[in-house]
Amino acid sequence: MAAPLTDSGELESTELAAWRGLLRVHSALVKALDAELEAAHGLPLSSYEVLLYLASTPEKQLRMAELAEHVLLSRSGMTRLIDRLERDGLVARNTCTRDGRGCYAALTPAGEELLAQARTTHLNGVRERFIAHFATDELHVLAAFWERVVPGSAAT
Repeated sequence: MAAPLTDSGELESTELAAWRGLLRVHSALVKALDAELEAAHGLPLSSYEVLLYLASTPEKQLRMAELAEHVLLSRSGMTRLIDRLERDGLVARNTCTRDGRGCYAALTPAGEELLAQARTTHLNGVRERFIAHFATDELHVLAAFWERVVPGSAAT
């Protein structure tokens, strides 16, 4: 049952605790996972996410705009990130043959290799810092909550 909306303009203590908790946990997890990937592989979390999305496609490439939506970056932010990944040899830009204005970011063999190395580090970090705190049935409940707030957010 959803909590009733109040017209006071202020969040009640339980509402505030839930909201602040979400923000603080997200921030702490992202910082810890980012630091761990950076230390172990020289790969920031945002770069890991880009490589992961590219690897998950059949042709190991995505249009830049589509990739920006997946990793929640602006187009300009995605362009700067792809510039860095391209300089490091982890991605390459490919022109879209159907649309001369379009551009694909494509995973390179070096990017695929670094992703494979970083994946274990990242997944172990997620398990240790998040998954280990919940029973399986609680994880199902959490996923259902995320779906309630943003449909499709917990899709696998």
